[in-house]
Amino acid sequence: MSSIIVACQTIEDEVTMALSETNVKYPVVWIESGLHNYPDTLRDKLQERINKISNVENIILAFGYCGNSLLGVKSETAKLIIPKVDDCISLLLGSCQARQDLNQGVGTYFLTRGWIEHENNIIKEYERCVDKYGEDKANRVFKMMLEHYKCLVLIDTGAYCVNDYIDHCHCFAKLFHLDHKIINGSIYYLKRLFTGPWNDDFIILQPGEPVSLDYFRNIVSSDMQFSQLKA
Repeated sequence: MSSIIVACQTIEDEVTMALSETNVKYPVVWIESGLHNYPDTLRDKLQERINKISNVENIILAFGYCGNSLLGVKSETAKLIIPKVDDCISLLLGSCQARQDLNQGVGTYFLTRGWIEHENNIIKEYERCVDKYGEDKANRVFKMMLEHYKCLVLIDTGAYCVNDYIDHCHCFAKLFHLDHKIINGSIYYLKRLFTGPWNDDFIILQPGEPVSLDYFRNIVSSDMQFSQLKA
């Protein structure tokens, strides 16, 4: 059985670790970071890369639904294997249930090294706002943006040195009166994605079958969408 992995560079640390620990040797096609705030662009990029893949039986997507980014994506020649998660946060926490247990109605912003270094995260947006408008105006704007947020969480997936990012996150959390937590993540879901067997936690699409919202309807909720601020 021939397979290839298509993964987001934002979770490269965790994907690389999962591959090493499972001894899986599938080639990986990396999708550039920074596209999560632009679902249509991310979808187009994913489809473009998938269209170039041939002579494999399975294309394993290391992505969550990510705000409709997977909607309509398909492969004409291979099966698509997709984790049944709303986004990569749930993937790196080990399950959607773990994500729900952490939220519990509290607005929470999640970060890892990958999001801090590669994505348009809340800290980078604040720093750009300070450069453009000055600290006073930036603080006013972000206090309004974060009005319903209570917690900033750094996920320790074990795939990077979390100590290198604690101070940076803590300073931002303190500035906006957010609780700052470090929680243990998990690459268990990724390992299962790469090795199988693929049970009800995964979506298996036959060649030519597009991704539909119906597959994710029970997990893509307003509470989950609220918990990750789209800066």
